[in-house]
Amino acid sequence: MEIKKNYYVITALVNPEKVVDFNLFQWSLLICQARRAGVLARIGYILETQQLLAKVPEEALKQIKSAEIYAQHVHRSLDWELQGLQRAFDSIGLPLVLLKGSLYVVANNRTAIGRVFSDIDLLVPEINLKQVERALNIEGWKAGYVNAYDQQYYRKWMHELPPMQHVQRHTSIDVHHNILPRTNKSYPDAKKLLANIVQIDNKNIWGLTPEYRVIHSATHLFNDGEFEHGFRDLSDMDLMLKEFSVQSGFWNRLIKGAEELHQQRSLYYALRYTTAIFDTSVPNSSIETIKQFQTGSVRERMMDFIFLRALMPDHKSCDDQWTGLARWIIYLRSHWLRMPLYLLVPHLIRKSWMRLAGETTH
Repeated sequence: MEIKKNYYVITALVNPEKVVDFNLFQWSLLICQARRAGVLARIGYILETQQLLAKVPEEALKQIKSAEIYAQHVHRSLDWELQGLQRAFDSIGLPLVLLKGSLYVVANNRTAIGRVFSDIDLLVPEINLKQVERALNIEGWKAGYVNAYDQQYYRKWMHELPPMQHVQRHTSIDVHHNILPRTNKSYPDAKKLLANIVQIDNKNIWGLTPEYRVIHSATHLFNDGEFEHGFRDLSDMDLMLKEFSVQSGFWNRLIKGAEELHQQRSLYYALRYTTAIFDTSVPNSSIETIKQFQTGSVRERMMDFIFLRALMPDHKSCDDQWTGLARWIIYLRSHWLRMPLYLLVPHLIRKSWMRLAGETTH
């Protein structure tokens, strides 16, 4: 797999010492690529750790510092939101289980470095959805406007409630009861997810185990159709793998967890592309074990053609003549994975009609 040389954002994350030789034009592209990918603050922290900030041009340094300040603001805001969420979950006697960005920050994972997010993702037992929704309503989180069709779609087929927003602070939360829609061909057993949570501190805040954090991130990325944050999410997995791999038995637990959740193919893609793009060190034994879930060399070459383009930052300097096609295929693929044709075709026809009629859809 060949990676283009003008992906300056990859150089900054993998070989940060090389950016000190960039000219202003290269710095300009690096800043643009990193901002579009959502990793500009992360690059700033890496450069600071490597004691390279003093060699960054002033114009670029201002942009990096601005991104770091915003990331710090997001992390401080999370502390405030968690107080209300803890009250809600304490009132109904359920663990407050965080997912993805908010979990990385609370757990102080390396992935939290410069990580920003627009909403807080929660995982709850499906049987307790109504109870959780009422408790969140009391704390000020209400469902935004969703038309009757989308309400039914979310509650019947999806793996989450319609998005909720706080009536005063306008912060958003997504309440999940699984990590994939019910109609997905690889729909996992949510009980196995909730059986693999660990307490983050001495308060009622929990998160998936380290290996399950990686699997969830891989599942989310490689089943989604919008890759706006694909590069950042892959960078998240790179950092998680580097952090957690020092734990005894991690790789065996990771492979076993993917098997339990039927997410072997998503994990295979995660390991393949973190290795290719970020030089992540993965044991050959783990690669060989998970490789059996890719379906032949032709499919593998086709997926490389798609993912090595779609995973790059959404900036013109990272595009080639095939990038648009690759992202379009990813979008179609996500719908194909999401639900069978007998449900998908009527759903897409209905959504298209609603858009033509001027109705708000999700």
